[in-house]
Amino acid sequence: MESMRDRFGTTMTTLLGEDERLAVVLAVISGDRFTEAAKRHPDRVIDLGIREQLLVSAGGGLALAGMRPVLHTFASFLVERPFEQVKLDFGHQGVGGVLVSSGASYDISSGGFTHMSPGDVALLDTLDGWTVHVPGHPDEAEALLRHAVRGEDRVYVRLSEQTNKRARPVDGSGPLVLREGRAGVVLAVGPLLDEVLAATEGLDVTVLYATTVRPFDGAALRAAVDAADTADVVLVEPYLAGTSTAAVAEALIDRPHRVLGLGVGRAELRRYGSPAEHVAAHGLDAAGLRGRIGGFLGTGG
Repeated sequence: MESMRDRFGTTMTTLLGEDERLAVVLAVISGDRFTEAAKRHPDRVIDLGIREQLLVSAGGGLALAGMRPVLHTFASFLVERPFEQVKLDFGHQGVGGVLVSSGASYDISSGGFTHMSPGDVALLDTLDGWTVHVPGHPDEAEALLRHAVRGEDRVYVRLSEQTNKRARPVDGSGPLVLREGRAGVVLAVGPLLDEVLAATEGLDVTVLYATTVRPFDGAALRAAVDAADTADVVLVEPYLAGTSTAAVAEALIDRPHRVLGLGVGRAELRRYGSPAEHVAAHGLDAAGLRGRIGGFLGTGG
């Protein structure tokens, strides 16, 4: 299957030819995906070298000049390293742009902890006005990218090498209801959907699938909870565990509820291994999820 990062390159190459407002700003990473685009649009495909703070500041400058900048590198170098520039050059200046990361939480596990970014969405949560898309398939990545570049707002698109087997019809709006049940609600985010579906097979639970996680659709979650027999919610997120628990609490603030936030743990796994090994080590494979979901909801493991 074509990766999300490959699809990002082909989609942006097409979009650059359709909209003269768009400019792609790179810091070496994925430059090979834009060779043809750079030939066609040499003034709108800009590779600044390994200078991530400059990457974000240059994007902010392009936005101030009326462009719609699309900035790209690994998540740890796009959100964490230049966070001050993200905060000031976009948020404080009041301009929009699209940040497209790859690498996710541990896709580049062989690169060590410098190349891991499980806290990126939580970090962006400290800022106002960011839309966050977390696609689970290359087709979804293309749909959400096309949606993102049309706007004027601040958008983060989080790409991953981990993908679901098939795409769902996502459009930048609320979660999809994939299964309905009475014993609780499980909200699966992006590329962890297949593991959640396998983990909840045969369980009497509602499964929601979200690829747009900010703003958080509290109304959709509340509707799913209201249709169940309990107000028990399990979040399964491909980044830091508990990132969205506060959003769930706010959505259900007027009714007693329980929430279990599953995701990447805070402890650094120093035996870096493969991405699949990280999935299992964090309990995010189907077997690990089934035990924790079943135990929390009382549906059995």
